[in-house]
Amino acid sequence: MYFDHDQNFFESDSDIEDDDFNDLMVMIVFPRRQRNFRQRADHFTHWRDDEFFDRYRLSKTSVRFIINLIGDRICSRTDWNHAVSSEHKVLLTLRYYATGSMLVVCGDFIGVHKSTASRIVKLVSHEIALLRPLFVHFPNNEMEIKQVKQDFYNIAKFPLVIGALDCTHVKIRSPGGDNAEMYRNRKSFFSINVQTICDANLKIQDIVARWPGSSHDSTIFNNSAIRGKFERGEMQNCLLVADSGYAQRDFVMTLVGNPGSLIDPASGITAAAVDKYNESLIRTRNTVERSYGVWKRRFPILATGINVKRTSSQSIIVATAVLHNIACEFKEGIPRVTTAVESSIRITDFNNPGDAISRNAVQNSTRRKLLRYFANV
Repeated sequence: MYFDHDQNFFESDSDIEDDDFNDLMVMIVFPRRQRNFRQRADHFTHWRDDEFFDRYRLSKTSVRFIINLIGDRICSRTDWNHAVSSEHKVLLTLRYYATGSMLVVCGDFIGVHKSTASRIVKLVSHEIALLRPLFVHFPNNEMEIKQVKQDFYNIAKFPLVIGALDCTHVKIRSPGGDNAEMYRNRKSFFSINVQTICDANLKIQDIVARWPGSSHDSTIFNNSAIRGKFERGEMQNCLLVADSGYAQRDFVMTLVGNPGSLIDPASGITAAAVDKYNESLIRTRNTVERSYGVWKRRFPILATGINVKRTSSQSIIVATAVLHNIACEFKEGIPRVTTAVESSIRITDFNNPGDAISRNAVQNSTRRKLLRYFANV
């Protein structure tokens, strides 16, 4: 040992040598793992068309279309390590949607760390969700409106229908915080109650994905922009069909729950007319139920549970709606799912109890006109 002029204590040379020796031994016993640069597979050529579809839930044509739309944006970010190509970022995200598994598993599929996989899913989901105005919208012109009405009419002869309205629950993890219990629905799991309106071809025309699972379907609709659009008269001569969870309105047609109060033989409204009206409405409204089945089979993460933050969950829901519509445009098939996923879909598909106003026979002019119409069908 030795001291300085102020009598401060210093380590001896032997102590320093011992520390160096210990560090050397640690390096020998636990050597740093060499960096391994693995060649990432070209999944477009590695898999047959059917194998690719089973793994990513979309065809190669649809995936290439998506990469062309967002590839430049997800690779132009200056805060990113550009070692992962836009193609692999999109494929990793689709794999996450298709499996709903842990991010570490999806990261291993492409060969990146869990943290990188999380950032990729967040980035790609956000960019796909930004495409919503292009792919999730109501008909833009009179010709499109006429075609949608005709498609609905061809189902069960219900006239003037522009969309089928309903809500479905998307399972999420507990968001935490003081308001976490707001996201627990009446089936006792955490969810986001998602409102959609679809057309006769199962395409989503409108989506609201911000309400907690405890919210009632009618509350979501009452606070939605689409309700204001109809009330302002922007959708003239257009109707929505819905179940008894919604209030009967001039532009929302629901089932007649108390037929006796509407029967008026003098005006041509008979019991047979009410039965025809109800049967036609049920068959027409069934399109939105079918759209949920296809949507969740295409992207099982919506049923098995999204295990990321709530804000990212909302982006994922909207992004999968965009991808669902793109798949409909390309006339994609419905992917196969396991029995466990089918069970998860059934668990997340349930309706809230109807309001008293919607269970009663509301007499408005639009419904009475429709009942007289069905009396003559």
